[in-house]
Amino acid sequence: MLKYVVTRSMWAIPTLIFVSFISFVIIQLPPGDFVTAYAAQLRNSGDFISETEEALMRARYGLNDPLLVQYWRWISNIVFHGDFGRSLEWNAAVGDLIWERLGLTLLISTLSMVFTWLIAIPVGVYSATRQYSVFDYVFTVFGFLGKGIPDFLLALVLMWMTYIWLNLDVGGLVSPQFEGQPWDLPKIVNMLSHIWIPLLVLATGGAAGLIRVMRANMLDELRKPYVETAYAQGFGERTVVWRYPVRIALNPFISTVGWALPALFSGDVITAVVLNLPTTGPLLLQALKMQDMYLAGSFILILSVFTVIGTLLSDILLALSDPRIRFS
Repeated sequence: MLKYVVTRSMWAIPTLIFVSFISFVIIQLPPGDFVTAYAAQLRNSGDFISETEEALMRARYGLNDPLLVQYWRWISNIVFHGDFGRSLEWNAAVGDLIWERLGLTLLISTLSMVFTWLIAIPVGVYSATRQYSVFDYVFTVFGFLGKGIPDFLLALVLMWMTYIWLNLDVGGLVSPQFEGQPWDLPKIVNMLSHIWIPLLVLATGGAAGLIRVMRANMLDELRKPYVETAYAQGFGERTVVWRYPVRIALNPFISTVGWALPALFSGDVITAVVLNLPTTGPLLLQALKMQDMYLAGSFILILSVFTVIGTLLSDILLALSDPRIRFS
């Protein structure tokens, strides 16, 4: 196991270098650069900058340098100094922009993931052990509806219903009077009145899909001979189901840790934009739209790191939970 972990960790280094370079190149593939996008944004608002000012901005930001020079300047500062550079649009340190939004992003993403698992695992087990029962059909309908309704549409419907029925504006994480204020008990209570909508929206789609996966895996395991053997030895239903088939059926949940870690960092971008959440997702979207290469590149690099770490954790957890993998 130790050799496996070390080998995978060593392979992660060239993988991250390759991904960081490709992402930095892709960001600059669209025509123009940050100055072009900035000038277009000004024109849309009725303002203009001259070609001379555009040239001065490109020289100040180093956009006239060759691509390899720009990449090396950026990646070397990250590796040797921990400096992700400065956002061209925000004129602020990339690290500060990311970290100030990271706490709320991790809070929402972690709570929604835990909520999803708490719903999906027991419901999926119940549906499999009570196949074709009334509640199995109910959960099946919920699963299809949850997967079929887009998250952003569900968010809009819940916001409209809350405003019409409860006369509450739940956009954002806090009410306007609390924005920019230090965190205290009234602000936390106000946040709790807003946070339930993004949690419900994010958990609905995720739980709906995982319920179907858990049910299908459990049905496959419950028909295998080792389950019949366990019943024949006198074990009760709860012991047989939760000690053996559930452990194997959980493998898809464990394998998704590789996706869960980067999702915790980025959050659901479209849902965050619709709900006006101050998370990292809208910041990444804006950086890509404005070709803010240092901010967007840093986002993609961090997401790549989380993906590599998450994939390694998935493999290790799968080996620990499933003896067949350890001895294969």
